[in-house]
Amino acid sequence: MLQPKEKHEHTHNLGIGKAIAVLTSGGDAQGMNAAVRAVVRVGIFTGAKVYFVHEGYQGLVDGGDNIKEATWESVSMMLQLGGTVIGSARCQDFRTREGRLKAARNLVKRGITNLCVIGGDGSLTGADTFRAEWSNLLMELVKTGGITAEETKNSSHLNIVGMVGSIDNDFCGTDMTIGTDSALHRIMEIVDAITTTAQSHQRTFVLEVMGRHCGYLALITALACGADWVFIPESPPEDDWEEHLCRRLTETRGRGSRLNIIIVAEGAINKQGKPITSEDIKNLVVKRLGYDTRVTILGHVQRGGTPSAFDRILGSRMGVEAVMALLEGTPDTPACVVSLSGNQAVRLPLMECVQVTKDVTTAMNEGRFEDAVKLRGRSFQNNWNVYKLLAHVRPPSTKSGYNLAVMNVGAPAAGMNAAVRAAVRIGLIHGHKMLAVHDGFEGLAHGQVEEIVWGGVGGWTGLGGSKLGTKRTLPKKYFEEISATISTFNIHGLIVIGGFEAFTGSLELVEGRSKYEELCIPLCVIPATVSNNVPGSDFSIGADTALNTITMTCDRIKQSAAGTKRRVFIIETMGGFCGYLATMAGLASGADAAYIYEDPFTIRDLQVNVEHLTEKMKTTVKRGLVLRNEKCNENYTTDFIFNLYSEEGKGIFESRKNVLGHMQQGGTPTPFDRNFGTKMGAKSVVWLTGKIKECSRHGRIFANTLDSACLLGMRRRSLVFQPLAELENQTDFEHRIPKQQWWLKLRPILKILAKYKIDLDTSEKAHLEHVARKGLPVEANI
Repeated sequence: MLQPKEKHEHTHNLGIGKAIAVLTSGGDAQGMNAAVRAVVRVGIFTGAKVYFVHEGYQGLVDGGDNIKEATWESVSMMLQLGGTVIGSARCQDFRTREGRLKAARNLVKRGITNLCVIGGDGSLTGADTFRAEWSNLLMELVKTGGITAEETKNSSHLNIVGMVGSIDNDFCGTDMTIGTDSALHRIMEIVDAITTTAQSHQRTFVLEVMGRHCGYLALITALACGADWVFIPESPPEDDWEEHLCRRLTETRGRGSRLNIIIVAEGAINKQGKPITSEDIKNLVVKRLGYDTRVTILGHVQRGGTPSAFDRILGSRMGVEAVMALLEGTPDTPACVVSLSGNQAVRLPLMECVQVTKDVTTAMNEGRFEDAVKLRGRSFQNNWNVYKLLAHVRPPSTKSGYNLAVMNVGAPAAGMNAAVRAAVRIGLIHGHKMLAVHDGFEGLAHGQVEEIVWGGVGGWTGLGGSKLGTKRTLPKKYFEEISATISTFNIHGLIVIGGFEAFTGSLELVEGRSKYEELCIPLCVIPATVSNNVPGSDFSIGADTALNTITMTCDRIKQSAAGTKRRVFIIETMGGFCGYLATMAGLASGADAAYIYEDPFTIRDLQVNVEHLTEKMKTTVKRGLVLRNEKCNENYTTDFIFNLYSEEGKGIFESRKNVLGHMQQGGTPTPFDRNFGTKMGAKSVVWLTGKIKECSRHGRIFANTLDSACLLGMRRRSLVFQPLAELENQTDFEHRIPKQQWWLKLRPILKILAKYKIDLDTSEKAHLEHVARKGLPVEANI
């Protein structure tokens, strides 16, 4: 692994004398524009010249007006657009040596020796071939007089960095490719719409999604909507799947469900490699069961529409990383792909990733389907294991004798219901009796507890808010009553899903163990809050949904000013003292500033921002967007900032303000929150089951060790259980935030993309990793 250099020399001098070209190639994907915008702006910020290459490799071969220098303003208002503004084309010419000679000449003539390619594995392989041939191409061009010896000397080597733009998420080595999350948003909008009509008519729907060689979209859709069955190319069904499928659909109907949903990837096959089409499945269901069945093929809808907040942030972060990788490149560094693993930017050797991606296809062609799933990576395997468990396992007839209770605490967050559903169903599969606690700790004190069965959580994944009901009340004053309820219902383990109150309330329960023996039961907290302010987890369930709501609202607000120019909008977001929503929404919507509590600001900073916007109004971009976290400063309120901007901007721009309020907590959960909630719910039950067995003595449960009360959190790349007591000293209780927050490192990117001259601290630079290292163990089988 290459060691990172110590802190950079000034990043805004890094690119002086260099030129970078950016192109998008292959199929389009939402979020490509965010990546192009980041490459252009960060490139210009470092002092480099940046060029657009229009129409992909075709533009590189044709040259002329297809290769144009980009300016700062030329990428404004691009973030929220789907597709790719600079165009993409399938290019046969570039596959020939003749075509690549023309492309090389076009680059050399403009002094471009850094190429950033955003596309799929074909586009990236083409770039690597181009790089490998570079010196031969130059020699040939000198011989034929296409370029001069001087030009050859100045362009002696070509640096290549790739970013993967593909809605299928079919590129190995990356957790998520640009466009995948947005495609899932499109699919889920349609699934939700279909669900309502299917329930009205008691219908079966067969839904075909994209993914010729990769089942990722189909798999996540199935997890996120609780589908009855999913067909993916990497793992064909058993030979007698027709009987299984019909039995499964009949059972679902027998449990009282009014609809069935079957998801099919377009590349679905059987064990012999023969296609399984959506029509085949429909005919089977109609013939054997006589159910009213409809087929919907989503097609190119999945590629369209506006990019999700996740894809905009992903594209922006990868764009920054790509420029850094290009400018630090030497003739010896291999062409790399920049990617995200967990929430960390990583650099991976391009050809290693391409090789593993090809290995998946080979494994599938040779019928080694288990290997194919493994090669797709840990995250794919975990999703597949959770799905199989939730969809295909029947609850056992023998019971475990344990009772597990599930509750929601704090403010509602989209995705809570998905977590409850997964916990209940996995609990039933383990043979436990599952109990639902209504209205948080207060409900637990008042005995508002009832048994919840498999069908009781049907259709919950797509519901916003909290079906169990939730309150902010803390348990301390109710210890007597809570102990009595635990005793009455014989509760052996507790899952608490919620925000900061869930964390502090559970800490109180642990404290109460010394006085009340009944509280000595294993306990698991799952963070769910739009504020993303719970210690021990990089993400909370619900934060992604809130972020998308804010981003969409900012888009609309910016659009409202398209006719009346010179407007600055000041928008207040939720989050308590935690600036996560304001910062990430700022990145996703292209804000000029985001004021948060963790990054203190003074009146001087406000003044700098006003001056900055005044300058901006002189350019072609006559709109400003400023986000303010609700508790960023008690004196500099939203009204104060609005009044200041209104006064200082007189005659230059008008100001408007919006307080987004509780709409940020509402709405249906995004695919990320549904999937995240489902995995967290499933994992918590497995852990709790193990802890209950561990703490069982002569038929009684007694848990009083620190590791019997844990919080399940996403840390960098994996889901981990951490004792609540350990997280206590990582918490600022007064401001209800963790003392350390990973996303603060992204704030400089926000400022650079808004044209502030600051230094980008890249001391925690992405290492060049090897793909083999990513074959980390799969999370313990569920």
